[in-house]
Amino acid sequence: MFTHVVFFKLKDRNTENIKKAKEILMKVDGKIPSLNTIKIGIDVVKSERSYDLALIATFDSIKDMEAYQIHPVHVNEVLANLKPMLDSSVSVDF
Repeated sequence: MFTHVVFFKLKDRNTENIKKAKEILMKVDGKIPSLNTIKIGIDVVKSERSYDLALIATFDSIKDMEAYQIHPVHVNEVLANLKPMLDSSVSVDF
């Protein structure tokens, strides 16, 4: 199994934007064959160092994750709508 973890910090960190970002991220659920599971968590601590959302996605292999990265749903529905909202993001893949 291959796991892709991403943390997102929004420019405007209000509750409405965080919910909207989660909805955008979930657009891939069930639409990309190589994606096994996806889970989105919203930060509840809200410390200065906290990120607003976390994405945890699983795949069978790194090649499946790479196919997900370039899939039209990910590129056109998620990235195109989410990037303008982001202050920063970081990821870990293992």
